[in-house]
Amino acid sequence: MKHSSTTSTTPLAMFDMWKAGFMAFELWSSSLSTIAMRQQMWQTQPFFSPSMMRENQRMVTEKMEASIEAGLVMQKTLLSAMNGHYAPWWVTSQKTMKPYHRRSSANSRRLTR
Repeated sequence: MKHSSTTSTTPLAMFDMWKAGFMAFELWSSSLSTIAMRQQMWQTQPFFSPSMMRENQRMVTEKMEASIEAGLVMQKTLLSAMNGHYAPWWVTSQKTMKPYHRRSSANSRRLTR
């Protein structure tokens, strides 16, 4: 049986896989810190205060926007695959995590101020 070389063994592909893993770790850690900071806000401020209402509305809006963006990336990937253009999992995962990663990192920076 003849084996073909796969793109996952190239140094560039290995680096891209590492970047996808690192992005997942950054997303995980910034999400945990954002959750902890928001929980502290909920415990120390009245839920009906204007600042808390804005923060809660912002949180829900950002999650919805990130979900829509990630869903569009997955739709594009699926349509491309149906047309025979396959993207490696590490490329698709980075593109899918990007909306969440961007918002989570920004929230973590903003809430630490």
